[in-house]
Amino acid sequence: MLTFDLALGAATGGLNTGDIIFQLVMFLVLLALLKKYALGPVMNIMKQREEHIANEINSSEERNKEAQKLVEEQRELLKQARVEAQSLVENAKKLGEQQKEDIIQAARSEAGRLKDSALKEIEQQKDQAVAALREQVASLSVMIASKVIEKELNEQEQEKLINDYINEVGEGR
Repeated sequence: MLTFDLALGAATGGLNTGDIIFQLVMFLVLLALLKKYALGPVMNIMKQREEHIANEINSSEERNKEAQKLVEEQRELLKQARVEAQSLVENAKKLGEQQKEDIIQAARSEAGRLKDSALKEIEQQKDQAVAALREQVASLSVMIASKVIEKELNEQEQEKLINDYINEVGEGR
C-alpha cells in the first residue's frame, strides 16, 4: 500500500516523502563532504590569512614604535650636536679673542723693544756726532792756534780767519 500511495502521490503531483527524505539525506552527505573537504581547508586558509594579517599588523606596530624611538633618539642626538656645535663656536670665539689679545700684547712688546732700540741707537749716533764734533773743534782750535801763532793778527784779521774756518767746517759737513 505504501508503494501505491507513493505512486499515486507522484502521479497526482502530491507530496513524495521518499524523494524528500532521499534528497535530505543526500544534502546532509553533501554538506558533510563539503565541510570535511572544502569548508575545513577554506576555513583553515582564512584562519591562516587572519593570523598572517594580525602578525603583519603587530609587526608593523612594532616597527612603527621602533621608528618613533629612533626618531626620538635622532632628535636627542641632534640636540646634543647643536649644543656641542654651540660650545665649539663659543670656545673658538674665546680662543680667537685670547689669540687676538696675545698678538696685540706681542706687537706692543715688540714696538716697545724697537722704540727702546731706536732710542739707544739715536743716543749712540748723537754721542758719536758730539765726539766727532769735539774732535773737529779741537783740530780746528789747534789749526786756528797754529795759524794765529804763525802770524800776529789784529782783531779784524783774527775775526775774518775764524769766520773763514767756520765756513770751511760748514762746507765740510
